[in-house]
Amino acid sequence: MIRQRGISMYLEKITSPADIKGYDAAERKALAQEMRDALLKRASIHGGHFGPDFGIVEAIIALHTVFDSPTDKIVYDVSHQSYPHKMLTGRVEAYINEAEYDEVSGYTNPEESPHDFFNVGHTSTSISLASGLAKARDLAGRRENIIALIGDGSMSGGEALEGLNVVGEMDTNFIIVFNDNDQSIAENHGGMYRAFKELRKTNGTAENNLFRAMGLDYRYVADGNDCEALIAAFSAVKDSQKPVVIHIHTQKGKGYKFAEEDPETWHYRMPFDIETGALKHPYTDPFQVASVDFIKAEAKENPNFVFLAAGTMGGIGLSPADRAELGSHYVDVGIAEEHAVAMASGLARGGARPIFGTYSTFFQRVYDQMAQDVAVNNNAAVFLSVGASLYYMNDVTHLGFFDIPLFANIPNLVFLAPASLDEYKAVLRWSVEQTKHPVMIRMPVMGYEESPYPVRTDYSDLNRYQVVAEGEGVAIIGAGSFAQLASAAATELEKEGVNATVVNPIFLSGLDTVLLDSLKEKHRLVLTLEDGILDGGFGQKIAAYYGMDANIRVRCYGLSKEFHDRYDATELAREYHLTAEQIAADTISALKR
Repeated sequence: MIRQRGISMYLEKITSPADIKGYDAAERKALAQEMRDALLKRASIHGGHFGPDFGIVEAIIALHTVFDSPTDKIVYDVSHQSYPHKMLTGRVEAYINEAEYDEVSGYTNPEESPHDFFNVGHTSTSISLASGLAKARDLAGRRENIIALIGDGSMSGGEALEGLNVVGEMDTNFIIVFNDNDQSIAENHGGMYRAFKELRKTNGTAENNLFRAMGLDYRYVADGNDCEALIAAFSAVKDSQKPVVIHIHTQKGKGYKFAEEDPETWHYRMPFDIETGALKHPYTDPFQVASVDFIKAEAKENPNFVFLAAGTMGGIGLSPADRAELGSHYVDVGIAEEHAVAMASGLARGGARPIFGTYSTFFQRVYDQMAQDVAVNNNAAVFLSVGASLYYMNDVTHLGFFDIPLFANIPNLVFLAPASLDEYKAVLRWSVEQTKHPVMIRMPVMGYEESPYPVRTDYSDLNRYQVVAEGEGVAIIGAGSFAQLASAAATELEKEGVNATVVNPIFLSGLDTVLLDSLKEKHRLVLTLEDGILDGGFGQKIAAYYGMDANIRVRCYGLSKEFHDRYDATELAREYHLTAEQIAADTISALKR
């Protein structure tokens, strides 16, 4: 177990990598311990990525000992492994001073430091990004080292393989540090990881070597947590004029008992008790529970059912026991979302009933596959989008609220936003049973746990909205998680003598023109509420439909087209008037005009 220390001998004095250049082996070992002590304390209070950072400490010390950042450029894949790097590059206060924990991003960020070169939060990107830096260096006639660090299952991503393929014929300095901890977020999947296992077993001598096959030189470091061995390996390739892979075998979560024993759970951890590892504020998401229950039940009842994940357990927290229970009905393709979407299309065409689930932010990677492989072919696969909300992840690289303009405009794709737990279950059931349409479902983040209105079971009559409260003058159309907000705004308006109509649209990919036309009879103001950006979104479609009709006005509520970063969700909602009180006040003002 890591010991808590009050005062560090080394860490708090480090302002740049130059400060550690003269350290001896004993000092580097002490520094590594201090870094883990600080990481542990910070994570226990603040939460964050845990296992990847604990496993990479020695490698980061070694990289900054051998190379001369920022002249030599280190590019981090995903940035799960960047916390130790930030500690050595002038940002240590954000890791040792609780008052400054929020002063840095959880990912690399050029706005923070000249030692960071990209905002990176998605996987499999570092080799491609770094190859661009290498080519730019060569064009300019410079000589610095370019290093791409990649791990945590990212090597299976298509972009990583594309990058390897290109780099393999670059006759220039290019160093890839492959951090092999035998883990993705959960266990690794894919044939290449069997080959990597053989490389580990044979101390890097196995004939089946992906990197050599791609045209790269190759070196293996058996103990990737041995700082001195790493320094020797990095020194041997510094200034090399050929692309080379340094394959290092590290232990995810190294130094903390609970993380070593359960690297999946400890990939990312919310605040916890250091002595027991228990979460300080445990929470069970009812929508995730419902998803897991549905998937397990469907797998038992339907021999053709398959649930696909891409390294994230579908975004719904399928435990190792859940996955074991699912057996062949569960397929983790590794970090390869594009493949997952295309595979889902193939499964549907072959007569299977697939659901592919992942986070909304990762669905951004698969537009072409959704449009071409799925929608053009009209294959009835089901896609479960998790965390599509301003109230979910808030880092600039992990925003989930760009999905409506992306996917609601793809022909043939039915995009549904259920508003309650009951409705979500009903939508899941209908989506899997029907075979006419590909369907994407926005899993609610803050919807009703108990629906206040009747829930239909059949959604085959497409684009039919549901009036959940009859009124006049004002109609509020609240999509998905914002159905609750629509009802709350109506309650506020009722206090002002306005009896608003409330509509649950459910369908984001089409307009209920019959209902919209009927609203013109008794309403002169329509409000649309969506948990996403307005530009190209749901509300703008409704506004465009009404067009120049002088008898009805439309006001759309949502977010601006911006990369909001590390925001407070409550504050952001207030900024865009996404509270019931603000919507009601705006409406009363509009009605007086």
